[in-house]
Parts: sequence; C-alpha cells; structure tokens
Amino acid sequence: MVAMASSDPAQKPHAVCVPYPAQGHITPMLKVAKLLHARGFHVTFVLTEFNYARLNGPASGVPPVTCVLCDGIMSWAYEAAKEIGVPCAALWTASACGFMAYNHYKQLVEDGLVPLKDEAQLMDGYLNTVVDGVPGLCNGFQLRDFPSFIRTTDRDDIMLNFLIRESARLTLPDAVIINTFDDLEKPALDAMQAILPPVYTLGPLLLHVRRLVPAGSPLGVGVGSNLWKEQDGLIEWLDSRPPRSVVYVNYGSITVMTNEQLLEFAWGLANSGYPFLWNVRPDLVKGDAAVLPPEFQAAIEGRGLLPTWCPQEVVIEHEAVGVFLTHSRWNSTLESLCAGVPMLSWAFFAEQQTNCWYKRTEWGVGMEIGGEVRRAEVATMIHEAMEGEKGEEMRHRAAEWKQKAALATLPGGPSEANLDGLIHVLQGKTGQAGK
Repeated sequence: MVAMASSDPAQKPHAVCVPYPAQGHITPMLKVAKLLHARGFHVTFVLTEFNYARLNGPASGVPPVTCVLCDGIMSWAYEAAKEIGVPCAALWTASACGFMAYNHYKQLVEDGLVPLKDEAQLMDGYLNTVVDGVPGLCNGFQLRDFPSFIRTTDRDDIMLNFLIRESARLTLPDAVIINTFDDLEKPALDAMQAILPPVYTLGPLLLHVRRLVPAGSPLGVGVGSNLWKEQDGLIEWLDSRPPRSVVYVNYGSITVMTNEQLLEFAWGLANSGYPFLWNVRPDLVKGDAAVLPPEFQAAIEGRGLLPTWCPQEVVIEHEAVGVFLTHSRWNSTLESLCAGVPMLSWAFFAEQQTNCWYKRTEWGVGMEIGGEVRRAEVATMIHEAMEGEKGEEMRHRAAEWKQKAALATLPGGPSEANLDGLIHVLQGKTGQAGK
C-alpha cells in the first residue's frame, strides 16, 4: 500500500482507494486520490505487490479508515466497506457511453442478439445490425460498436457475464465517480443518473488535478502512476519539429497485435512521409517481441522515434503533435481532447469500439482504421488527418472540446461542485445528485 499522509493524520478523513490493477485503471484512481488529498483527506492506495514494487515506498501515520473508493469493476469492495461501516464510492474508469453499452449487454442476450450463433457472424455483416433504443446512446448504434466482449459464441463467456454482473452491481455503492464532463456525454450521464446512486463527474481528471495539485509539490512530482519506465529525450526531439507536424502513436499498456499488423502500421507510418513518435512496448506483439526490420529503421532515419514508453500527457500537449493514432481507451481519448488533438482510432477491445464510434459520429474528432490493418490505408488516413479537409474539421472540433473541457474544471465549475458533493458523501452525509 502507498499512503499520502496529511499534516495531522489523526484529525483527517481517511480514504482507502482500491483500483483494478491495470495501468488504465490505476491512473484515474490516483488522480481522484490526489484530488481528495488536496481537499484534506489522508489517502491509502491499495496495490498488488507486483505493481507496488514498481511505484513508490510507504508512508507512516495512518488514521482510522473513514471511506472506501474502489474501481467500478471491483464490486466486492462494496461489501468490505459495509462490513466496517463506512461509505463507499465506485470509480467507473471508462466513458459514460461505455457504461451504458455494457449495461445493455443483458438486454442483448435476452433479445437473442448475443452470443453469436457461430464465428462466421464476426465477418458476414451481422455485427452491422443496428440496435436502436439503447438508453443514453445515440440511434444508429450497431452491434460492432458495443464493447467487444459480445463477440463470443459462448453464453458462459467469462468477460460477457462479468460485465453484465459488474454493471448491474454499480447500483450498490453510495456514489459513482466518472472521469468525464457533462458537455461531452450528457445523454449517457443522464441515463446513468436515472439508474445509479449519485453520479459525480470529476473530469477531465487531468485538468482537475493540475488545477488543485501544484506541479512542483511533492504530490505533483513524486507520486506517479506509470508502471513502465519513461524514456528521456522525447520532448527535446519534439522541440526540434515544426508545429502540428508529428504523428504520435500509442496503443496503451495492454493492446497486442500480430507481427503482420505491426509491420503494416510501421510501413504505413513510414510511407506517410510525416515524422512520428511511436510508443512500441516490447510486448506489443502477441506472443513475441516487437522487432521492426532493419530496412524500416533505415527508411525512417531522422524522422521516426521509437521509445518503449513515454510521458503521454506531456507529449500529446506538445505543439509539434498534429494527430494521435490511438487504441481509443478512455484515458487516452480524454488526454487528446484536453490537448485539442484529433485522433485516428484502431480499437482493440473492451469499450474502445464504443469510444471510437462517438469520436467519429458525435464528437467529430476522429477517423477509424479498420481491424485488418493495411499500410496504404494507414498512410492515406494520416495524410487526410494532417492536411486534408476532414483533418481540418477534426482540428476545429477538437479545439472546441479542449475549451469545454477546460471550462468544466474551472473554480466554481461543475467538476469542483461535484467534488464537493462526493466529499459530502464520503464523510458519511446524505448524498446529493451530481451536477
């Protein structure tokens, strides 16, 4: 466990934070922990032994636990909080539209649309079936746009049933926290408010934490969430590039692909002609090491940088970045919106497909690369995003969302008001509906 000690621990409320042990879940939970610490809470952050060894050491002086914050797919913690008699809030780390899509899984099963009859339905157009009338989601939503765990032929599929169960159990905590802002996902948030305990939008957490936690403070500098070692020299490389000239590529911490897909992306980037910064994890290729051929390395010499991990929040905000090629997980999506950077999406799994659909159709900030990656398509879409008419439209919309995201986290804004409401609940008082 990692503790964030306050000045007088014995007199402070004490929140125990229990994230799901994956990078995309730890990051937003740590940001919520920092917000609470900035508002006077003592915080204990519960980690697996493996992840704890990759972060920071412990602190001493622990007051009694007064509340629990857990990941929205760690519902066993609701009972743990109840047993010790303290309030519990759940952090839903994905998008609001992602939650409403997961919450509709049970109905898809009851309607006979899921599971698939056979694997042929993955390729024969069945996934293009339109599913209208999903609460909180837009009409025109297709099966292919639901989180990927419906793509199974097994009614007993572990992930399908796990998400049916966990989305239903999100009715049990005293409050639900979500890293989004009202202007971005209002219909889905309204639908969540109608069926869940009070829902508090605290996002974008990136901007909210930046406002409340000084960058030079021990908490701002010394407590980070990256489980991979960041490489040096990346910002200096970006500094040497003209504004909006670089393609930034990052598929997150758990996405994997085949070696063939890796090569298609590689040559698509090389053939686009643009400089690029591509985060290539050693385990990016399924069952093998990610190794790019010497001829590719020669072709990109002087204009391609291939770190194994990078400080994404800093990179994506750099003026040299013109477009973000992403897997479309929620943290990356929000970071790109906060930076005003349009996106090319290659959705891998979970609710990435849902986020991708919203970026293309509702938010106007993205285009989608097909699952069967082709280098010519990659190069063409990069060129369109960087210099084409569609790219100009996406940049305009991304700039609008950047402004709205900033407004949400201003002093007196909805994110601050919702933090007040959440603290009210965590201190054992009657919850108020999120703003």
